[in-house]
Amino acid sequence: MRRVNVWAITFDAIFPYNADMRQRDSAICLMAIDFSETSQVVHFLTRLGGIVKLLAKGSKRAKSKTGGAIDLLSEGDLLYSSAGTGTLGTLMEFAETAAHNDLRKNAAALNAALYMMELAGMMLAEADPHPEVFDLLHSGLARLARPAAAVEQILAYFQWRLLKHVGLLGDLVACVACGNGDILLFDAVAGGQPEQSQSDEGSQAVTGSTKRRMSPLVFSSCNGGFLCPACSGQATDKYPVEPGTLEGLEALVAAQAGKRVSLGASQANAVNRLLLYHISQQLGKTPRMARHAITKIADCRLRIAD
Repeated sequence: MRRVNVWAITFDAIFPYNADMRQRDSAICLMAIDFSETSQVVHFLTRLGGIVKLLAKGSKRAKSKTGGAIDLLSEGDLLYSSAGTGTLGTLMEFAETAAHNDLRKNAAALNAALYMMELAGMMLAEADPHPEVFDLLHSGLARLARPAAAVEQILAYFQWRLLKHVGLLGDLVACVACGNGDILLFDAVAGGQPEQSQSDEGSQAVTGSTKRRMSPLVFSSCNGGFLCPACSGQATDKYPVEPGTLEGLEALVAAQAGKRVSLGASQANAVNRLLLYHISQQLGKTPRMARHAITKIADCRLRIAD
């Protein structure tokens, strides 16, 4: 009678190995944590697999398959074995293609990059693919690494597109309570041509359409958009819209519609504070890097945990 190794069958059933479980993908390092003297736990945003959390055994050794410790901001080609959501997978190879060393020399650009990565990690679920967000972050890091990068504008565009992609941007064309179209913000949506003027060190900045703006205007994250003066009293949360915010948002929409416009730094900062407020309300907490990446954060009336 042929003898059967029951232990081998049982072991393979519990711990199956399949070469097909290995996955190769483009990746950006969002977080790197020391696991031991020679190993790390690394969180990557991958293009096709979403966020993956991996144990990089021996990665801190100079002769490892990663060429040394993996750093934040590193981009490269990743080969890994996934163990499922909530469990660490195994990093098998990581070939760095971009270290963004120039970006690290600019404090403002570096803080914006770290904030962008933190947002991606907070707003995306593990193993939930979002190729558009990967491309958005990849492009944002590349732009921040350029000399004299327009940090405020790059950050505003990133926050805007990220919120739009995950479905949390809100209604920006009418009062979300009564539908009052008199606060319609963006003539660019209907194909109108925004007026432009020179501001912010000579850059072309959208100053708004000819449509009348209702004032005072507030943004309510809980209600999902802007509220007209008649409806703002019922909101449980209110963010007074700063001067320049609507023009900044209009510039972003116009740019997305293919129009040639530029976003002034002061307008971008106003947009960044509004979107930070909205993000913090939706997440229930404020990203830690926000205080370093966004100016005048105190105006958002947010509490950032230590």
